[in-house]
Amino acid sequence: MTASDASTAKGPSPAAKGSSCQPQVDPLAALRTPDDPPWDVYLTGTVFLDIIFTGLDSAPVRGTESWARGMGSSPGGVANMASALARLGLRTSLAAAFGDDHYGEYCWDALQQGEGIDLSPSRTVPGWHSPVTVSMAYEGERTMVSHGHEPPPEAVFGQAGPERAPRARAAVASLVPGRTAPWIAQAAAGGTRVFADVGWDDTGAWDLAGLADLKHCEAFLPNAEEAMRYTGATCPRAAAHALTEHVPLAVVTLGAEGAYAVDRRTGESAEVPAIAVEALDPTGAGDVFVAGFVTGTLAGWPLADRLAFAGLTAALSVQEFGGSLSAPGWAEIGAWWRRVQSVEGQDPAALQRYAFLDALVPEESDARPWPLRRAVPTIGFGRSA
Repeated sequence: MTASDASTAKGPSPAAKGSSCQPQVDPLAALRTPDDPPWDVYLTGTVFLDIIFTGLDSAPVRGTESWARGMGSSPGGVANMASALARLGLRTSLAAAFGDDHYGEYCWDALQQGEGIDLSPSRTVPGWHSPVTVSMAYEGERTMVSHGHEPPPEAVFGQAGPERAPRARAAVASLVPGRTAPWIAQAAAGGTRVFADVGWDDTGAWDLAGLADLKHCEAFLPNAEEAMRYTGATCPRAAAHALTEHVPLAVVTLGAEGAYAVDRRTGESAEVPAIAVEALDPTGAGDVFVAGFVTGTLAGWPLADRLAFAGLTAALSVQEFGGSLSAPGWAEIGAWWRRVQSVEGQDPAALQRYAFLDALVPEESDARPWPLRRAVPTIGFGRSA
């Protein structure tokens, strides 16, 4: 079966047209030139339909029925990262397969029209149904049940093959132990800065040699447990330093303690504590952190500012429910910054840590109400503003 038989393109999705969620800040405005790549960030992966239940008092108990006080639906999977990047003002291009069903149509529309994400490398696959994840959030944690099937590779990439990627300033890649993705090497060779994360190693090997594409990456962003398992270090900060033997920039998230980063090229290291918040749903918080860090890196911010911004965006996201729904934009960031400055008794050192936001956030008169309602309670009821 040829690529044209396996998939149908819905055509280019210009980010400037028809988007109901345009970012208010372009963090790269001062750096843009006519010769720039068309996209700031490219990524690829699987789009899920996420159905999120919130307001559960506890985990569901076998043999009983549980009622949730809240519910929302949104694109999930790689859409979490794509939405987070787009809301921070980065021109984002996504290559993904979409199901030939109502769920797939909804996800396509939400990403293209709602977020302004370029879907020209993406495809709708005839006869393939959308993967679905049901997520239940309770006590600051989550439990998920997913179902789906892998689409044929040609359905995502077409005749160009998976080794080709569009020109972009940066790309975000999820590394899989024991597997390579030819497009990562191709993108890096073309000057694209590749930022990588990784999931849990189900094989139990935890061997960095199994992450063959890491050598093509500029930055690696594991969590503390992953970093220590891959390096054999007994603390996450030592693990970050050990990882710089394999990648120029290592960023290790420390959960409630914040994040720590080491840049081998400059010898610089930085640590920023987390912002204490009441977490409603942690779904997608790691993706939002990566998106914030990529934004600051492309904008040329100091390492500590990049960590602070990434941690802030992740903290804002866990206060809302639902993966791509919860990723903050500049309206939310600006509202948070104005709010914390208005509270008496704030630690001056803590406020100074985020002072770089003064030059970035929109004026209060230009800001939209916060928080924004992006959830669609039930697909088919219409789109929220």
